[in-house]
Amino acid sequence: MVDLSWIVGQAKTSFTHHDSPIILTTKSGSKKSFSDFTKNVIPPCRLNPLLFNGHMQTAWTAVKDAGPPIHYKRWVFQSDHEVYPGQFAVDFVIDSESPRDSSLPERTTYYTEEEFSHIGSQDVKPMLICLHGLTGGSHEVYLRQVVAPVTAAGWAACVVNSRGCAKSKITSPQLYNSRSTWDLRQMVKWVRKMFPNRPLYGVGFSLGANIMTNYVGEEGSTCELKAAVVCSNPWNLEICHHALKRSYLGLEVYSRAMCKNMLGLYELHKDEILKNPKIDPEKVKTCRYLYEIDRHIQAPTWGYPTEGAYYRDAQSTDAILAIKIPFLGINAEDDPISSIEAIPYEEFRKNPYAVLCTTNWGGHLSWFQYGGKRWFATAVAAFLMKLQIDVDLEASVGGNTESNGDIVSSEKFPIFDPSHRRLILPL
Repeated sequence: MVDLSWIVGQAKTSFTHHDSPIILTTKSGSKKSFSDFTKNVIPPCRLNPLLFNGHMQTAWTAVKDAGPPIHYKRWVFQSDHEVYPGQFAVDFVIDSESPRDSSLPERTTYYTEEEFSHIGSQDVKPMLICLHGLTGGSHEVYLRQVVAPVTAAGWAACVVNSRGCAKSKITSPQLYNSRSTWDLRQMVKWVRKMFPNRPLYGVGFSLGANIMTNYVGEEGSTCELKAAVVCSNPWNLEICHHALKRSYLGLEVYSRAMCKNMLGLYELHKDEILKNPKIDPEKVKTCRYLYEIDRHIQAPTWGYPTEGAYYRDAQSTDAILAIKIPFLGINAEDDPISSIEAIPYEEFRKNPYAVLCTTNWGGHLSWFQYGGKRWFATAVAAFLMKLQIDVDLEASVGGNTESNGDIVSSEKFPIFDPSHRRLILPL
């Protein structure tokens, strides 16, 4: 029987999770499983029927859309990473408009040193830390559509821009990669120090979703975030790479477009990037597809022998197994970039802290509804705000380890290390 639900804009929503999810304790003292909480708070997925498949949904992201007018002030942080020094820019959401700075994205200005010296606060407002997608930044409409409702509800928010993105400068011969969790880690530590009483939450989009997942997995039970959401995560980069190469649209449209965007960043920062002697500018000139960028820029930049080694190391599938905070993944099964083949259903079934929400229709960071709003933005905001308002996350996560026994490492070998993706055995 042919499914014609798209005619009325109704997408099918499915949830994948552990048989015994963590139990959330509400502020009123009642108990609810994390999976039931998520199913109740995620709104029905009703989309624009004129954009009736993943390609059309994804293509619509190219249509000009002003989006909600979020205003930022930027501060440039010096990296404290011993292997990857340099700098990165963070944009903080502010309440009022500032004078335009033509050197920065629209509605963004720099903090003065005087302003930034007084940024710390003892307030208890929740704060959202965001990671954008490939070659994006705080200005992206998909990101602002999530930030707008939470900040309107009184939240603080900031965006960690990947190095070289959003008109930021680099001072070391690296941009960023799909596993570059170090700038986010430094930022979370800084936010915790400057705002010691704020509940912190994370959200990542596409490549930023992969980074966020890896970060939360690496942090495990010591993670400072109360919860995290990731949207359109590619999960297994090697599978997505092969899926893109397999079709004409994947290779000649999506892979070419992403390559063009990365080459644009390369051209902006070429003088600094080429200080790395491992990068051959003549080979970079031949790049036409994203995997060639990864072969000739990303792999040598970060020390990988091939782009395949980079994809296998940077993928975030195994990181799910180490996550110890409430974690929600949102993917469309018809996403032409983050392939359905890469979605780690079994890993979600193994971790009681994680829930996966998939829709049979929606594209990549799209899910467009009538009027241009995106369903996933509404879902993310609803999920995070309901957690903050209704749930005592300290009581819910702390001590709830009985249902987590199948992923807690014992002292007996073999031990699987999710962050390093290896089975550890005695020599």
